[in-house]
Amino acid sequence: MDSAHDIRLLLALLAPLLGAGLVLLNRAHPNRREASSLVAAVALLAITVSLLPEVNGGRKLVYTIFPLLPGLSISLRADSLSMLFAVTASALWVVTVFYSAGYMRGLQEHAQTRFNVCFALALFGAIGCAFADNLLTLYLFYEVVSITTYPLVAHHQDEEGYTGGKKYLTYLTLTAKGLVLPAMAVIYALTGTLDFADNIRPGILPADTSRLVFSLLYGACLLGFAKNGVMPLHHWLPGAMVAPTPVSALLHAVAVVKAGVFSTVRVMLYVFGTDRMEAFGLGWPTAYFVSFTIIAASVIALSQDNLKLRLAYSTVSQLSYVILGVALLTPAGIEGGLVHIANHAFSKITLFFCAGAIYVATHKKNISEMSGLGRAMPVTFGAFGLAALSMIGAPPVAGFVTKWNLLLGAWDAKSVGIIVVLLASTLLNAAYFVPVVYRAFFCEAPVTEQHTHHGEAHWAMVVPLAITAVVSVVIGCYPDFFMQLAEAVLP
Repeated sequence: MDSAHDIRLLLALLAPLLGAGLVLLNRAHPNRREASSLVAAVALLAITVSLLPEVNGGRKLVYTIFPLLPGLSISLRADSLSMLFAVTASALWVVTVFYSAGYMRGLQEHAQTRFNVCFALALFGAIGCAFADNLLTLYLFYEVVSITTYPLVAHHQDEEGYTGGKKYLTYLTLTAKGLVLPAMAVIYALTGTLDFADNIRPGILPADTSRLVFSLLYGACLLGFAKNGVMPLHHWLPGAMVAPTPVSALLHAVAVVKAGVFSTVRVMLYVFGTDRMEAFGLGWPTAYFVSFTIIAASVIALSQDNLKLRLAYSTVSQLSYVILGVALLTPAGIEGGLVHIANHAFSKITLFFCAGAIYVATHKKNISEMSGLGRAMPVTFGAFGLAALSMIGAPPVAGFVTKWNLLLGAWDAKSVGIIVVLLASTLLNAAYFVPVVYRAFFCEAPVTEQHTHHGEAHWAMVVPLAITAVVSVVIGCYPDFFMQLAEAVLP
């Protein structure tokens, strides 16, 4: 693969840092403060998009920030996989700026400057993960995401917030330090480098690495990037729902869980490699391991009356589709898993945007309280319905592209068991999403509330959720952009 030194990778990292600084400088002026976040978000998106022509042309763009040891440096790269994550995160940051302003001001939340600063820093970490050129750089930015999002999870500064924040930080930092860090040291000792391979087949570990050592290192990385939500290391994610809804959207769609699942598949493909994973028979155990998460989290979601908690367990389930697709080790499976990074992001952020809009307009959190609200908030619940269809995997919304490719991948791998898992999870997705939409549009509001005049939330919240819902349909009907990036990952 042709490579070129490109300073735009460094500029992409600096954009959210600049945004955080501008937010601090304008903390006394709310309009300027939000404008600073918007300028940084647009700048990041513009820089990221400007990289696409070269990457689509088959070039790998690199930038070394500084070397440390032979074969060890803090360096960046832009390839097809990194662009899939970076474009998604930077695009969603733009719409989230508008939504966050409407939500935080609508509820008159405190510490809005701190909120915006940490939001920008979280994007700094996520973009660093996307553009990491080696395992060390990936690990460092992964930790940045964990640390900078803790104040967001504990934003309300009450007992519930601190408990959720403590669980969040404990799970994510201890798993990374206890599993990924030792694995990284062993990999460097074995190979003399932590640089990712140029394609997904060979990996970087020596040919004489034993099956036991290879499997232990692989398992440490699979579980160590616990932001991927794989059970049993998923408990931090529902606990983090104490945060404001824009933070939940950030956690579930833009930065945190996407950094986790992206890091997982980056290491699976570019450190361990598909050839060695297949040779050592690691694909099937991984596929069935995450299949348990897909089914179990969906069953738990069925029992949740709190809308954000139901969405949280949906995220736990949906993230494992990405790992499942890669673990199938078939072209269609890998493409389906990788494209779900983007498909899930646009659909899930819509769902959380809708949950926040419902709360701001009605102060209702529970699904059982939402009877009749669809007629009062048709745009919000219409967007929710579209995004729910995507999560179910129904055409013509984005999630259908994921499910179709995963089914093709499982068929190519001749795995009836995984096909059954995918079909069962689809039925479970429908079982916990359809009742929300049905209750909102087809059930009557309680007699005590029939004369309550609810309406849509502020336009700054409704417009972003409508945009992301429409985008979910567009990338379902015209999936070529993200599918081409996913296809380019294949050798």
